[in-house]
Amino acid sequence: MVNPSEENPWQTLDVRQVYDNPWIQVNHHTVLNPAGKEGIYGVVSFKNLAIGVVAVDDNLNTFLVGQYRYTLKQYSWEIPEGGGPFGEEPLATAQRELLEETGLSATNWSLLTPIHTSNSVTDEAGYVFLATGLIQGDSDPEETEDLRVWKLPLQEAVLMVENGRITDSLSIAGLLLAARKLGV
Repeated sequence: MVNPSEENPWQTLDVRQVYDNPWIQVNHHTVLNPAGKEGIYGVVSFKNLAIGVVAVDDNLNTFLVGQYRYTLKQYSWEIPEGGGPFGEEPLATAQRELLEETGLSATNWSLLTPIHTSNSVTDEAGYVFLATGLIQGDSDPEETEDLRVWKLPLQEAVLMVENGRITDSLSIAGLLLAARKLGV
């Protein structure tokens, strides 16, 4: 049974697609807001799930991936992450992304959390996993990725979150939850 406070107070009057590419679609919604007044809403829909991995070795080190983010116009340190096609198991995407970006595979996997990355403007959904029992192999990043991999203590990565040096939402959620789960 739905709690009355969880019922949708919005009414959609019209939806019009205004942009589309292989990764996102933007729709313009004409709505009646909870006060009953007409308004608009722009919704960005992603064509993949957001998938992130906090990889932690036996010495409680983790692995960050650094790259220049075009949208932010700045360098960003993040957990290994990428897009998971709808219909593919999120864990399969996590395993592939970790291997592609760091060369690591893992024998133990657990879901840390589902996540909505910015629910005021997008319906993007994601999953963040914890990977342990790490095995080093060769990385194979995509051609659009110019990545640096940094091995550091998980505790140091958490400090980077706390002092604002890591700002990516998947990374923040994943690192803090992994540290809590592992007692760091």
